[in-house]
Amino acid sequence: MTSKKELQVAYGLAIIFLVVGILSYAAFPAKAPDQPVRLMFEGVAGNVLFDHKTHTVDSGYGIACQDCHHNLEAGETNPESCGACHEIESGDEDVPKRSDAFHLQCIGCHKEGDAGPQECSGCHVM
Repeated sequence: MTSKKELQVAYGLAIIFLVVGILSYAAFPAKAPDQPVRLMFEGVAGNVLFDHKTHTVDSGYGIACQDCHHNLEAGETNPESCGACHEIESGDEDVPKRSDAFHLQCIGCHKEGDAGPQECSGCHVM
């Protein structure tokens, strides 16, 4: 049988470890990634979960930023979001609305590279 004093020591140590863990987590938070890992785009045909990291890292598809973010200046590393130019509903004929821009860019790349989903249900999830 375990004595009452041993239980008090065990509980005391557990509380100390818990407090140290919480303080360490608060004092040294994880660094936010430079690029988004995944993005969720909402659409009437269903949401699209885009894995940004897989598309950009060398061990994935290795796509350069300017291949999708076509408005980057030379040496620029912090592109604007797609929605900055491609609005959900666009009145400008020269700038396609967001869903049209994604379809042109994404499906075109998937078909050209013969990689990734090419059917609606491959990207859109209800």
